[in-house]
Amino acid sequence: MSVRKLKPITPGQRFKVVSDFEMLTKGNAPEKALVKGKKRSGGRNNTGRMTMRYIGGGHKKLYREIDFKRNKFDVPATVKSIEYDPNRTAFIALVWYADGEKKYIIAPAGLEVGQTILSGEKVSPDVGNAMKLANIPLGTIISGIEMRPGQGAVIARSAGTFAQLVAREGKYATVKMPSGETRMILVECMAAIGVVSNSDNQLLVSGKAGRSRWLGRRPRTRPVAMNPVDHPMGGGEGRASGGHPRSRNGIPAKGFKTRSKKKASNKYIIERRKK
Repeated sequence: MSVRKLKPITPGQRFKVVSDFEMLTKGNAPEKALVKGKKRSGGRNNTGRMTMRYIGGGHKKLYREIDFKRNKFDVPATVKSIEYDPNRTAFIALVWYADGEKKYIIAPAGLEVGQTILSGEKVSPDVGNAMKLANIPLGTIISGIEMRPGQGAVIARSAGTFAQLVAREGKYATVKMPSGETRMILVECMAAIGVVSNSDNQLLVSGKAGRSRWLGRRPRTRPVAMNPVDHPMGGGEGRASGGHPRSRNGIPAKGFKTRSKKKASNKYIIERRKK
């Protein structure tokens, strides 16, 4: 996967960096049975009043239903296409199971059309396969990890992310998370082998404000440009710095700890992420 810098024949292309999408299968429409309409609120509530700022507009999207559980055990599936998904940064893969069922999965880097993938207890730890943490060799790079057995993947799903299985003891496995945090997860939880695709997503540059509008993001006002009535960082004579960074509700940012010391899951965290 690589990126392309355009020759600037318009102002909007001067700094624009786009993906070349070389990994994607050409000319594929999404599988009709696996897509559904996606509603947008535009930041409005049931009476039509704006309750969330900076949301609205954007291009229409169809939601692709992704199989995050990977619980179809010991049925081989063939990768038919690798596709773009407007709802996430990673690419997705359409797989056809041997029994005729079709599903979308998050495509790992290195997955190719025609490749056979498998989920199960005794499968080999190859890219694209999914298995329980109990059966994955230590040191393996993994993604799409469950937090509770049967819940479906919630960790390491976005472009270029991955975790690493570090150790196993009893009913818990120790996993180094994408954030750098090290925590324990039940060995019965499923995970996919490999790094999530489209790692070059972080290199993309939109080039113009309009591309943010296409994504449904409206212009955001800087807090220091507001009045004191609107934000704790607003007001002041001239270009005031705004004081200590904090949210609209007055909660400090940049170093202020918001995690509860009594949170039940604290006992599963071995090492917190680096600041």
